Amino acid sequence: MQFHPRTLALAATGIFAVGAVTGWAAPNRLASNTATPATSMASPVTPATATNAIAPTTAPNYRAIVAQNQAAVVGITTAGALDVSSSSPNDHRGPFGDDDMPRPRGSPMHAQGSGFIVSSDGLLLTNAHVVDGAKQVTVKLSDHREFKAKVLGADKTSDIAVLKIDGRALSTVRLGNSDELAVGDYVLAIGEPFGLEETATAGIVSAKGRSLPGDGYVPFIQTDAAVNPGNSGGPLFNASGEVVGINSQIYSNSGGYQGVAFAIPINLAEQIKDQIVASGKVQHGRLGVEVQNIDQSLADSFRLKSPAGALISNVEPDSAAAHAGLQAGDVIVKYNDSPIADAGQLSARVNMTPPGDKATLEIWRQSKLIAVSARIGSATEPTAAQGSDAQAQATLGLTLRPLKPDERHNAGLSGGLVVEDVQGRAAEAGIRPGDVVLSVDGTPLQSIPQLRDLMHSHDKQIALLIQRGDNRLFVPISLG
Repeated sequence: MQFHPRTLALAATGIFAVGAVTGWAAPNRLASNTATPATSMASPVTPATATNAIAPTTAPNYRAIVAQNQAAVVGITTAGALDVSSSSPNDHRGPFGDDDMPRPRGSPMHAQGSGFIVSSDGLLLTNAHVVDGAKQVTVKLSDHREFKAKVLGADKTSDIAVLKIDGRALSTVRLGNSDELAVGDYVLAIGEPFGLEETATAGIVSAKGRSLPGDGYVPFIQTDAAVNPGNSGGPLFNASGEVVGINSQIYSNSGGYQGVAFAIPINLAEQIKDQIVASGKVQHGRLGVEVQNIDQSLADSFRLKSPAGALISNVEPDSAAAHAGLQAGDVIVKYNDSPIADAGQLSARVNMTPPGDKATLEIWRQSKLIAVSARIGSATEPTAAQGSDAQAQATLGLTLRPLKPDERHNAGLSGGLVVEDVQGRAAEAGIRPGDVVLSVDGTPLQSIPQLRDLMHSHDKQIALLIQRGDNRLFVPISLG
């Protein structure tokens, strides 16, 4: 089983996972080739009985929505120099028996996406992956005027970027309330799929609060509106013509639309935008736990009434969770009085809690409910242990994370670390995003702190056992 972004594609032309037609590769947004059903944070819906007649509704006036908003939807093209770590998994072949033809650092890079204007003086929202690494960003309006855009800030965690162009009296969209969306509501997407300007596609909300593998911080809106490469950053409208989401990703084995698309809720995007406009950066909260979903077997084992909540499997030393007394085996069932359905929902809510704020958690421990107060830490300020771990990863040129329990099960592995980004020495050795590091010099690898300790015992070189697909190979990396 290979952990690279084949099935979850970023919906920007040139940035989808099966190979970048314009030279960009997708970040590792999904660590599995198998499109397993994503976890939903949505509250259970009480089904209507057979005797309840459901009155038909009138479809939205899509023509009016497009006419009112098309002038505020823009096309975005970017240009820059491609870093060696950004090359596509299909652009070159490495140590697994293929010809080794890495793309030179500094090769031209072009990509295309969509966006929309939120203020008449030229403030725009789009996806962070649309402008990631770009040296030049051009915004094209529906009347074919073009502007050079300044990136005020981009937050990779939420995949939100804020741009600014020098314009006056520009058309703007109206922002709605994504919390009011319900499954079954009509939605309309406008963008530039494959560079085709002002393309509108319609569908419904298929699910809410989707927590995607490798992207647990965003409670995505799932829709069946046709979204394709080039739609990234474009708006998703409700039936009233208000923006309720930003189109971001699709599930696909081909790189194109296959009926499942994901949008970032506009309420979350507004919070990110306000922080970027105010300070140029975004702060995310961090609790410092590894959590997993509760299935029926675990619910029975922990004597829970239902399979809901976030089960703590590990507590990081010197973290907010450690200081609050949280333990492995605790099940977080409420966060600030809001029920927690699964691990993804907890991650999303902690992520948007300002660092330094106090949060009240209700946990299930030894068949009892306990209230715990935690002062949320900052995701940008690692603990002392995290700092050492980050230094170890930087030495290798790798960004790593542990395999999640479901990933280990699907891949048939007992441990390992997934490569999320690669540069420097590791990139030169041929390691790619999505590879799984299984061992160091034959010692099975279970955690990043273990990797750090193993590196300390080596002065010049280590050999990493890498799994890619069904292949395994030791790759030597210099530590000099």
